[in-house]
Amino acid sequence: MKRSLAGYSLILFGVSAVLLVVITVFESSLTGLSAAAERILTFLLLILPAVIGALFGILSLSHKEKQPWLALSGVVLNTLFALFHLMIILFAG
Repeated sequence: MKRSLAGYSLILFGVSAVLLVVITVFESSLTGLSAAAERILTFLLLILPAVIGALFGILSLSHKEKQPWLALSGVVLNTLFALFHLMIILFAG
């Protein structure tokens, strides 16, 4: 069975959310990391999957796959998630 790009988009949003919970739970073990290493870790584990998920949603919309609401929700959720964590990295450090 072929999966849709919109499905992959929502799966990547779920992966990003799970990684956020994992990072939050194990935050005390990250105290030895430098600020730059924490930013890189946040970028790789939280922002990058959300950006890829948003791109999958956009591709799903451009290919006119079934259920465009699924692709649109993937784009919106992934974009908001990525932008929120990007603003944290840029402004809060």
